[in-house]
Amino acid sequence: MSATGLVAVLLQLVLSVAGAPVPVEPSAVRALTTPRDDGTQPLAATGPGSVPPPWLGTRILPVDPTTGYGEVRATPPVMRERRWTLPDQVRTLPGRGYASRVVSPAPRHVVRRSTWRPGCPVARTDLAWVRLAFWGFDGRRHTGELLVHRTVVRDVVQVFGVLYRVRFPQEQVAIVRSHDPDAPPTGDGNGTGAFVCRASTGASHFSQHAYGLAIDVNSFQNPYAKGPVVLPELASAYLDRARVRPGMITADGPVVRAFARIGWEWGGAWRHSKDYMHFSRNGL
Repeated sequence: MSATGLVAVLLQLVLSVAGAPVPVEPSAVRALTTPRDDGTQPLAATGPGSVPPPWLGTRILPVDPTTGYGEVRATPPVMRERRWTLPDQVRTLPGRGYASRVVSPAPRHVVRRSTWRPGCPVARTDLAWVRLAFWGFDGRRHTGELLVHRTVVRDVVQVFGVLYRVRFPQEQVAIVRSHDPDAPPTGDGNGTGAFVCRASTGASHFSQHAYGLAIDVNSFQNPYAKGPVVLPELASAYLDRARVRPGMITADGPVVRAFARIGWEWGGAWRHSKDYMHFSRNGL
């Protein structure tokens, strides 16, 4: 039975009076099964776009000689409403609701799975390992992990607690394991991550990610755009911010509000570029 059909049955049971079923208006069912206009999602995603294609991450794009990034191409139909959840990479946290676990400083074996190396602008011992529960597009509780600066741990845990409670779906919350700006681009990556020892996009200075003081949320549903550059390169369908789909960040939605409460700014409000996925403590 589909999610819509299940909701209809449940509503009939709840609304029945003395054994006489009360007709359920189709609009009432749609209200519970249709994604909301703030990027949250009440139930599990089903249908096209809810299962990743077998070629995910394998189709190499040609490099645009003008930008140095992959060639921007039309978003494949299966990704125009991308609603799948990738397998968790860490052990499930106990419990049924939101939960988090923090280890500070992050264990050496965890840092070794990241992009940290000598010469990064943050000391290894200043990074904290955060495991936390998040809501998947499949309507289930998942467990992810982040590396963040130890000074922002409490705030990050608070933000992700809000996102879990409002059922803001995420495809994957994971430590970025590698960063090679010269790697062949596929343009179809997605996820939520924090620490990456790299330069800012299109610049030579270190990004706030290199300090563990920035977080990207659902990078495909919330791409970066400046002039001819779109990152990820296949995510241009999500530049239409008026058509809100699950996992998108909206200016007046719960994600921006949650980060604003801890004093972090949103890249979607920038003037000269739009980094819809990006939040940072200093606004850069």
